Amino acid sequence: MYPSFLPATIAHLTEATSIELAKQIQRQAISTPLRSAAIATSLVQQGIGNPPILLLHGFDSSVFEFRRLQPLLAANYVTWNLDLLGFGFTDRPVDVPFTPDSIKTHLYHTWKTLIDQPIVLIGASMGGAAAIDFALTYPEAVKQLILIDSAGFAAGPEIGKFLIPPLGYLATEFLRRPGVRRRVSLQAYADPSLVTADAELCAALHLQLFGWQQALIAFTKSNGYNFLATKIAQITQPTLIIWGDRDRILGIADAEKFTAALPHSQLVWVPNCGHVPHLEKPEITAAAILAFIGSSSD
Repeated sequence: MYPSFLPATIAHLTEATSIELAKQIQRQAISTPLRSAAIATSLVQQGIGNPPILLLHGFDSSVFEFRRLQPLLAANYVTWNLDLLGFGFTDRPVDVPFTPDSIKTHLYHTWKTLIDQPIVLIGASMGGAAAIDFALTYPEAVKQLILIDSAGFAAGPEIGKFLIPPLGYLATEFLRRPGVRRRVSLQAYADPSLVTADAELCAALHLQLFGWQQALIAFTKSNGYNFLATKIAQITQPTLIIWGDRDRILGIADAEKFTAALPHSQLVWVPNCGHVPHLEKPEITAAAILAFIGSSSD
């Protein structure tokens, strides 16, 4: 029923969108310059139609983050939902550095292997920072950019200050605790009723895979995307900024910063919504994305 590389606790999913996405997760062998062997890369592909859409999840997350949004987009366009290197259910080889540069290299070769045409690149939270970094380095690959409550101006996660030996192990074990993850989820949503048992399971399944702890420590110690703030204004692609008006993770000031920095951008506020509009208000988020793609199509 479910792919064999997913943990056994996948059987405890109860919501239809979660179950359906779990059934569709696959792994593709992606060759990169990062190592001689290919990297088993987890993703979900849905829909048909151009331009292709590529979805990038946030920090310590996975493809499950887009379980409610992806089907709405796939009704119009082919939509790829990818686990970034070091995250989700993508393999974590011990001989690969987990840094923004490695993430970008892996992302480029995944795009080149599977898509190889200009995309609509959508990034949420840390995935937004990864999307900005990718669009700056490979502008020919990105037709339009969409940022959902994006990192980039904001500093990296607070846990980074604790990820030094021997505190790295203790900090990630603390982050693994169900109660801690639940508190983070309650901060992310404006509506606490959406923090269901199914949602909590979706947010924690990838913790059971090999190398989660080591990859999280390595990425955070790399300082993540803290170098990006001064480069954001160099983005040339048409950009849509989607922001929950009750974001308690990043706040709301950065939405206006992105709008001011990017001359070819527009801002859509999602009302009564926290840090994850793609989960909390997927219909509104999808409508904004589809309108933006349609308005800029050739």
